Amino acid sequence: MSSPSLPARIAVALIEDNRLVREGITALLGRSGDIDVVAGLETHDVALLRHVAPDIVLLDIGLDREDSLRVVTLLRDEFPRTRVIAMDLLPVHEEIVEFVNAGVAGFIMKDATLEDLLHTIRVVAGGASVLPTAMVTTLFSQIAREAVAQSPSKVYEAVRLTPREREVINYIAEGLSNKEIAVRMHIATHTVKSHVRNVMEKLALHTRLQIAAYAHGESPA
Repeated sequence: MSSPSLPARIAVALIEDNRLVREGITALLGRSGDIDVVAGLETHDVALLRHVAPDIVLLDIGLDREDSLRVVTLLRDEFPRTRVIAMDLLPVHEEIVEFVNAGVAGFIMKDATLEDLLHTIRVVAGGASVLPTAMVTTLFSQIAREAVAQSPSKVYEAVRLTPREREVINYIAEGLSNKEIAVRMHIATHTVKSHVRNVMEKLALHTRLQIAAYAHGESPA
């Protein structure tokens, strides 16, 4: 059985609401030689995407103005031949399952190397899936539990966490899922996800190595 052939040139649309990140990724991909960024968008635009007909959509999971999971579903329905790669800092198992079920064909960490990003785009464009094989499902929960158990005041004093973010940390420490937290706080699930990402960024938990070091009481490099 032959595998799908890789397009001679890969048309990529990028949906990322951080302008600096969006322009940076666009510039880097433009130097690849075989990848064309045909659209750089802050939010999804069906009409424009229909016009440029991308092979790949690179989608930031943490969009502020839209529910990224809903965007994946819309893309799947509107553009069945377009493959979606989700980008995130540290997707948890719950999110990975949701996004795979919605139609995502690949994941790329935002702390990945350029080589990893290019490889993921090319492999997914060729018809394969690139999904995390060993994501730790309770890593952030472990961090939250340890922070709350040891001295939450030190964590809160070290960074400027909002009351909502503190509440989310406490619920995560209890082992609640994003959906359960959303119910407790009477907010949307994607809003909970946004709070989680904000906490991770404020704690400078940008890589798995940093998170592992933090969880073991070491200072991240």
